[in-house]
Amino acid sequence: MAEDNRIHVMDEADVHRAIARMAREIVERNGGTEALTLLGIHRRGTDIALLLRDEIERASGDRVAYGSIDITLYRDDLMTIGPAPVVGASDLPQSGIDDRNIVIVDDVLYRGRTARAALDELTDWGRPGRIFLCVLVDRGGRELPIQPDIVGREVPVMENQRVDVLVPALDGRLGVEIAFLDAESQ
Repeated sequence: MAEDNRIHVMDEADVHRAIARMAREIVERNGGTEALTLLGIHRRGTDIALLLRDEIERASGDRVAYGSIDITLYRDDLMTIGPAPVVGASDLPQSGIDDRNIVIVDDVLYRGRTARAALDELTDWGRPGRIFLCVLVDRGGRELPIQPDIVGREVPVMENQRVDVLVPALDGRLGVEIAFLDAESQ
């Protein structure tokens, strides 16, 4: 289980099972796929959102609007990440977000600051009918009163640990691991 100070939490099959369950829950909470839009938070949230979209489309036969959010300029720690942060483009679906049911998708929910930043960006784009927060992993430890609506797995970890969601596009495989942080990287 432990390899190079890492603990395996979910393998590819575990992630796919969680995605299938989460996709069903999204459709159920939305009352179908009408007016549904998935927005993945850069970087790994976009990969999780695509897996969810593919699963929903496979199961329902309906096309689902998809986009992505880059929250870099909405971070409350923007000044601490350096003088020239790398800002990616957010990609809003052509259907827009007004009166749509938006599912913000991220890989890990920890303190709640990323989700808050995504909500801030959404208000600049328009006024959704409803917003859901969907995460593959909820690691606990919130600093803000933000809770996910849909969770793949709760993985409580200690302060000296980090949850890593691995996606094929960036890591060559799909899974979830806990990494132990050394004192210097905290």
